[in-house]
Amino acid sequence: MPEELAQLKEQRYKDPRPKERFDRYHERTRTRRPNFVYEIVRVVMSWMAWLLWRTRSYNPERVPAAGPVILAPNHASFLDHFFLGLALRRKVQFMAKSQLFKAPADKIFSPGGVFPVRRGYDDQDAFVTAVSVLDRGGVVAMYAEGGRSRTGELSDKPRRGIGRLALLSGAPVVPVAIHGSHRVRNWKRLQFPKIRVYYGEPIIYERLSATTRESEQAVAEEIFGEVRRLYAETKPGSATVSTWA
Repeated sequence: MPEELAQLKEQRYKDPRPKERFDRYHERTRTRRPNFVYEIVRVVMSWMAWLLWRTRSYNPERVPAAGPVILAPNHASFLDHFFLGLALRRKVQFMAKSQLFKAPADKIFSPGGVFPVRRGYDDQDAFVTAVSVLDRGGVVAMYAEGGRSRTGELSDKPRRGIGRLALLSGAPVVPVAIHGSHRVRNWKRLQFPKIRVYYGEPIIYERLSATTRESEQAVAEEIFGEVRRLYAETKPGSATVSTWA
């Protein structure tokens, strides 16, 4: 297996709460945009990202300034969503595992534009919510990998959800490579790795009213193939990384 690919641990646990428990979060996201909570969290996390992790972003102008956009980054840290949106003026909304939607955290997540997905289920509600955000011209971030990589290596196979969202929405997909975030937990030892975020060229797929598992997986493979390529090209020490700096 290539060095940059890794088999991530399968996420097997399920949220035992019924889907109706999350209806109010979906309703809020579908009918309202993120409020001032998003801006407060953004300011606080931006200062932390710049000062502690010396975060730098490359080619954020590749993310369209208006209209629907799907951001498709690799995933190695619970802070990736903050690093991802740092250089963007647009508000980025996320799917987050439903287990996080408990008091008091849900009082921040939901007003801030985050919405739940029940992992381990065929969660139609999460995709309806994501498409509704995109249909009103918003930005949705979705990780193609099934879980976080703790080594900085990428998964060997993406989940088909990113392909499904791309086909159901027809929104441009921007691949993103995030380097260094797998070592963010080192802050406990007072070690703060440099974080680098690279944005790729948008990919556009024709919008479909219905999809198949095969078409979703095929598109997911194409999208994550671009993430892998971007990640390899921008990896510290690679021959091409200087062209991005």
